[in-house]
Amino acid sequence: MSNGTTERKAIVTTPTERTIVVEREFDAPRERVFAAMTDPDLIPRWWGLDETETIVMELDVRPGGRWRFVERDPDGSERAAFRGVFREVVPPERVVQTFEYEGLPGHVSVEEMTLEEVGEGRTKVIGVSTFHEGAERDGMIAAGMEKGMNESYAKLDRLLAELA
Repeated sequence: MSNGTTERKAIVTTPTERTIVVEREFDAPRERVFAAMTDPDLIPRWWGLDETETIVMELDVRPGGRWRFVERDPDGSERAAFRGVFREVVPPERVVQTFEYEGLPGHVSVEEMTLEEVGEGRTKVIGVSTFHEGAERDGMIAAGMEKGMNESYAKLDRLLAELA
C-alpha cells in the first residue's frame, strides 16, 4: 500500500521482440479503476504528462467505438494526439483497443488491458501492447512511454483515493 511519500512504479517488461507488458497495482476496487479509465470526465484528471492538459476529443467505449485524446502544453498548443478503436470491452475486467500516436501515423499497436482483483479493495492492471515489429516497440520505449505512464498512474492513484 502506498504511504503517500513514495510513488509506486509500474513494472515494465519486454517478453518478446514485439510486446511490452506493464503491471501496476492500485489501492481501489476494480470497478472504480475501470470507471476512471473509461469515463471521459475522469480521464483528463489523470491521463498524460504532468505538465500537459489532456482533452478527450472522442470516447465511445464499446466494440467498434473510437477514442481520441489530445495533450496540450500550458500555452494551449497541441503537443501530441493519440487515437484508436475499441475491439473488446468487458466491464470491469478487460479492454482491447488499438493505439496510434498521430505523430507517427500508420504505426498502430494493439493494447489489451486486464483488471484483476488482488485482495479486498485492490486491483492489478496488466497491459500488453503488441506491435507489428520490434522497431516500433523500441520506438515507443525510447519516446518516454514509461515516464509518461508512471506520471499518469501516480495521478490516477490520487484520483482513485479522492473518489473513495
